[in-house]
Amino acid sequence: MIDALTTNKTSFFREIQHFIFLREQILPKLPKKQLRIWSAACSSGEEPYSIAILLAESLPNFKNWDTRILATDISTKVLAKAKEAVYETEILEPIPQDWRQKYFKKEDPQGKTWRLAPELRNLISLARLNFMEKFPMRGPFDVIFCRNAMIYFDKPTQEMLVRRFYDLIAPGGYLFVGHSESLTGAKHDFKYIQPAIYQK
Repeated sequence: MIDALTTNKTSFFREIQHFIFLREQILPKLPKKQLRIWSAACSSGEEPYSIAILLAESLPNFKNWDTRILATDISTKVLAKAKEAVYETEILEPIPQDWRQKYFKKEDPQGKTWRLAPELRNLISLARLNFMEKFPMRGPFDVIFCRNAMIYFDKPTQEMLVRRFYDLIAPGGYLFVGHSESLTGAKHDFKYIQPAIYQK
């Protein structure tokens, strides 16, 4: 029933401004070679895998970094697809051609589907999570992506979720929400940075 009711619209590098901000404003200022990111409501994996690709391209000596990305969703169906990390050619169109060639391999002889490289898949820990239940992870996270998921909740539930995200983010860390999910009018302790980006 959950799989039938939940909306799983996603794409690689969706809302590109967030990825630009991550690359240009967050990554260069990290105090040590360690990074923890949570992709909440990750759907079929395009968001966490976009993050992984960006990190591999942006961090100097990336293989020497201690990097982990937690990716969660309530739907077991989309999590199964995310675990496969296999995508049709048209889904990969937002990814620059050289990055596609570098991080994806043909899954079939016709080249209609492609699988993400294992070194990036291994950065991702996939898990089922219901926002209404107790969070099993302790954090802290440097960045939490929770985009286009809170629009389905009423204002008190949104405020409750934002407080829980705040508690899991490291001091100075960031929360990214969807561009239709402004926290204006909601009670929270985050500092507004720019549309859909907030800092603890």
